[in-house]
Amino acid sequence: MIRASFQRLKSAKRAAIASVLSVALVLPAIAPAAAQGRSVPIVRDAEIEALVTEYARPILKAAGLGNSGIRIVLVNDPSFNAFVAGNRIFVNTGALMTAETPNEIIGVLAHESGHIAGGHQQRLRDQIARAQTAAVVAGLLGMGAAVGGAASGTNGLGQAGMGMAMGSSEVARRSVLGYQRTEEITADRSAMRYLEATGQSGKGMLATFQRFQSGLALAGTRVDPYQISHPMPRERIANLTELAQSSPHYNQKDPAELQQRHDRMRAKIAAYTQDQRAASRLFRNDRSNPAAAYGDAFTTFLYGNPAAALQKVDALIKTMPKNPYLYELRGEVLMRGNRPAEAANAFATAVKLDPNRSGILQVAYGQALLATGKPAALKQATVALQQGLARDREYINGYKFLAQAYGQAGSIGEAELATAEGHYYSGNYKDAMIFAARAQQRLKRGSPGWVRAQDIISSRTKLKK
Repeated sequence: MIRASFQRLKSAKRAAIASVLSVALVLPAIAPAAAQGRSVPIVRDAEIEALVTEYARPILKAAGLGNSGIRIVLVNDPSFNAFVAGNRIFVNTGALMTAETPNEIIGVLAHESGHIAGGHQQRLRDQIARAQTAAVVAGLLGMGAAVGGAASGTNGLGQAGMGMAMGSSEVARRSVLGYQRTEEITADRSAMRYLEATGQSGKGMLATFQRFQSGLALAGTRVDPYQISHPMPRERIANLTELAQSSPHYNQKDPAELQQRHDRMRAKIAAYTQDQRAASRLFRNDRSNPAAAYGDAFTTFLYGNPAAALQKVDALIKTMPKNPYLYELRGEVLMRGNRPAEAANAFATAVKLDPNRSGILQVAYGQALLATGKPAALKQATVALQQGLARDREYINGYKFLAQAYGQAGSIGEAELATAEGHYYSGNYKDAMIFAARAQQRLKRGSPGWVRAQDIISSRTKLKK
């Protein structure tokens, strides 16, 4: 599993200014789960990743980040949030499902791109370091006064010194929060520039902040604006409304085809992350929306029987014969119905139709071939799995099936290495090194596989830094 990059400063004074080193879109009250130090629950889906990456591509180019290797990562979290860490933009499934138009999500991505282009993560680290130094110096002065007061028997001086020491941490914390609020305003304005440069409206960004404002109002929440890392939604709306409305693109609508893809994405997320009526609730006011039938097919697959699901998928394929993700769903339905050979054919069609060459679809094809249990399909499955993982090195599930394929072929060293790779990309470095060492015992010294195993073993050194 990919883990978000967070760091907490551990001494008593440092704890007062501890801060996640990613930069989030929303208020702390709606912060991502990882902000509490937990792992980020990553979602992998070829269709959703392709769509959101398409949303981001022109924005990243406008921000000067087109060739920076920025990657969009989906987080399984129901809250409306997005944040950046390193060269990754993390977007919650809750944001994707809640946003009614592509423009809303594009605005979110533009904001996060502003953070990356502005170097806000590194500058936040620098600000924390400066605030930490100031807090330590002021704290030492306060402690010195307290010690002096105790030595002289002057209680007032001692109490004043302790107050100075405690106050220094609060001043440092507020300094960092104030700096973060400034950077958020900067990212908002950068986002507007990127939207303008790509001929898109800022209306979606305003809708997002209005949603936050409504959420606070409905919750009856009272927030001290000086105790948070983001400007209040009302302030952000006021700062951006005139700028957004003055753009000639303000009333620009998303293309109908893109809106339909967005609706299908929302229906899929609802089916997978909520109850079996969630997808239909999204379109209760527009039952004629084709995305309603799309969501119904996924719901039937998850909660119904394979025969009923297959019937609905095939009906959708007749209306969208070039949609690779319907063939992907068809393959999943057939796999659940224990028909792997037919599933392999469906996945092969999905791979052929996919313009994005998703490693996820390629791995699914290899998995289905492997599940047939036919010796003639084993080599084909191995090649498909290798190709899928070459396209997407971080698709963790693929390594399990690749290890299985190598094991069935008697290539134990390669199977051990595939298992090591899976652990490595999951962040389970200890087991990764154990399996890499086992792989080296069976692989020819100096071979590409042996060298890769050595790289995994050597990651221990990196972890200690």
